[in-house]
Amino acid sequence: MARILIKNGTLVDTEWKMRSDILINGSKIERVAPSIEVRDDMEVVDASGMYVLPGIIDAHTHYHLVSRGTVTADSFVEGSRLAAFGGVTTVVDFADDNKVSLKSSLESRKKEMKDMAIDYALHQGVYKYRDDIGTELSDVRNDGVKALKIFTTYKDVGYLVDDREELKSIFKDARDRNMMICVHAEDDKTIADIASSWKGDFKPSAHADLRPAEAEARAILYVGHIAAELDMPVYIVHLSSAAGLEAVRELRREGVEVIVETTPTYLFLERSLLDRPDGSSFVMTPPLRTSADNKALQEALFNGEIQVVATDHCSFTYEQKLESSDCRTVYPGIPGTEELLPLLHTLSVESGKFSMEQLVNLISAGPARQFGIYPEKGSLKENTDADIVIFDPEEEWVLSKKTIHSAS
Repeated sequence: MARILIKNGTLVDTEWKMRSDILINGSKIERVAPSIEVRDDMEVVDASGMYVLPGIIDAHTHYHLVSRGTVTADSFVEGSRLAAFGGVTTVVDFADDNKVSLKSSLESRKKEMKDMAIDYALHQGVYKYRDDIGTELSDVRNDGVKALKIFTTYKDVGYLVDDREELKSIFKDARDRNMMICVHAEDDKTIADIASSWKGDFKPSAHADLRPAEAEARAILYVGHIAAELDMPVYIVHLSSAAGLEAVRELRREGVEVIVETTPTYLFLERSLLDRPDGSSFVMTPPLRTSADNKALQEALFNGEIQVVATDHCSFTYEQKLESSDCRTVYPGIPGTEELLPLLHTLSVESGKFSMEQLVNLISAGPARQFGIYPEKGSLKENTDADIVIFDPEEEWVLSKKTIHSAS
């Protein structure tokens, strides 16, 4: 393979931004220097006027997710293709707990991902306590898994570890193996109590009332206090509300290390979209919140309270989404991987709120550090993986069904 020389671009890492050249040899970054001489064995790419960034990392995806008798629109091959179009070179997906063994769950998922066009890491779902959970965690840790996914809801489909002591044991065994705990935080009892007394309809607009921000806040406090008892961090996925944010702040005041992820959906979209005739297409879990919640999360992002922005990419076709108008049976999810970089650049850098270095930390270096793949991923250091995106800040992206590459 010829060496690739990217010339005249502005390289951006978390601590610096500079006009420089970067030389790729095979799959590695060979050299970074102000000016690298062109040689016969080099393919030259002129990046004048463009940013040269570490490959973007989407730390929360659900490609090829089998759910309720169907499967999401984007397979692993399709998902990796659309990711590459958006400058995303690594995704972190999930191996569901098959309730047989975590190792077999992980092996099955890896087989499904073998033809991806980009790199990936995996979180392991844990939806059931076992007496030998420590051994099972060691097995998947030895296979490269560095984070677990747990739910505080979905008891009806078997995702919830309902017993606090059992959940605490899972936390402890993860801590002892240097594994991060990632939490989908919605309090199941709060949701069940609302459902049991609900007198309204079940149109898409009801989704946000049936799964309120209060449920998110309660669940965050619940898992945060377990983490505090064990002196370990906890990672909250897809934070959606101001109430959830305030719960995070409360835990941090108590000295708990809480790592927060949110998504563009909760930064940009609000619940009035559920009132549209095609409101089913905007059903996701947690639900869309209010414009005040959007603003609170944006402000938290700009002041450093949010560490990672990922997408929770979970795409169904328009036809799949509109099969039902009952929010309880609509397939929940929305695409997002391809749009991550341009959306966040517009929100944070174009607005003057963030530097490019901060943006790189938020959607590349930050997630790489959180999940133990830095500096191979998320950096422009010599001798690391040559996962690189050339980004034109002047290019205008128009997002539509015709322009995005998701099969949804």
